[in-house]
Amino acid sequence: MRVVLVENMKNPYESNLGGINRRFKLTLNKLYAWTLVDYERVVMIDSDNIFLQKTDELFQCGQFCAVFINPCYFHTGLFVLQPSMDVFKGMLHDLEIGRANSDGADQGFLVGCYPDLLDRPMFHPPENGSKLNGTYRLPLGYQMDASYYYLKLHWHVPCGPNSVITFPSAPWFKPWYWWSWPILPLGLSWHKERWDDLGYAAEMPVILMEILMYAVIITITRLAKPGMTKLCYNRRPEKQNAMVQGLIKMSAIVAMLIAYAIPFFIIPRTVHPFMGWSMYLFGALALGVLVSNAFLLPLLAVLTPWLAIIGMFFVMAFPWYHGGIVRVLAIFGYAFCSAPFLWASLVRVMDSLQTMLEREPFFPRLGEPAQETEFSKLF
Repeated sequence: MRVVLVENMKNPYESNLGGINRRFKLTLNKLYAWTLVDYERVVMIDSDNIFLQKTDELFQCGQFCAVFINPCYFHTGLFVLQPSMDVFKGMLHDLEIGRANSDGADQGFLVGCYPDLLDRPMFHPPENGSKLNGTYRLPLGYQMDASYYYLKLHWHVPCGPNSVITFPSAPWFKPWYWWSWPILPLGLSWHKERWDDLGYAAEMPVILMEILMYAVIITITRLAKPGMTKLCYNRRPEKQNAMVQGLIKMSAIVAMLIAYAIPFFIIPRTVHPFMGWSMYLFGALALGVLVSNAFLLPLLAVLTPWLAIIGMFFVMAFPWYHGGIVRVLAIFGYAFCSAPFLWASLVRVMDSLQTMLEREPFFPRLGEPAQETEFSKLF
């Protein structure tokens, strides 16, 4: 393996990039591939590609070859090139003079450099292993859009090899993010390649610290449960009013939402999906137990969303759907059936909070003796 370090190429179209497209700011670094003159051919690929089989025949293609995954523009998630310093210097000159660029990124720039690629012949590798000259269109099978896979849950393109799947989708659902699976089933295939090549040693220290933190939270919460009532609810009845009760109820609901949100955001984004989801469920369980004890809520009601997430996980990860439509209908069906249980758990939480507030006058202030009443004795 050879690693080539380069300086980030200044993007003259940066001012035209807005919002989410700012992630394309450094994609012009791909142009450095033309400087690898030690090689006869270079296959440039994005990191969100999954190879289903060997594609050595691509090294037989011409000076530039790419796939059209839409009718107008070829896709630069994978392309073949012949390195040339003359071509590279010409591209730098085009950047200086401001060649037209439809998206401000590498794809729009290269489309401007090879505007006639759509009219070029389709690439068919010579059987004798020789290299072609000129520019060629690559068959669709070298850049199959993953969204079609999710519709069919399998791939077969009759007009070319079924070799490479790409993810030109929303950036937050790229295959390297742990939460992309089981939403996008192919994420596991991508992580299998990473497991074989790089592993996950970089993320393990953070994962181990989070496991320890959640274990400590659960342990302390369970040990401190008998004293938490006095600690949290020791107000005098004469100071109670509807606003205070409303704030306590709102605080409990917000605390539940935070308990399910915090674990998601502190997990390293690029861990293996199995590891990421396990950490999320463990973290949500630990913080859910904390919220349940702090607000005297029934544990089952607090953890009902947790159970619903586990159920949704298995529904989405079920591998034997006949097609994407069936999978989507199954997910919607599960969500529809789960909604009454989630609503019932919310009602149970609100009822428990109301009961706790009505009993609140019988909780003493911290450091004060409890008042002896007939009710409290019976209670």
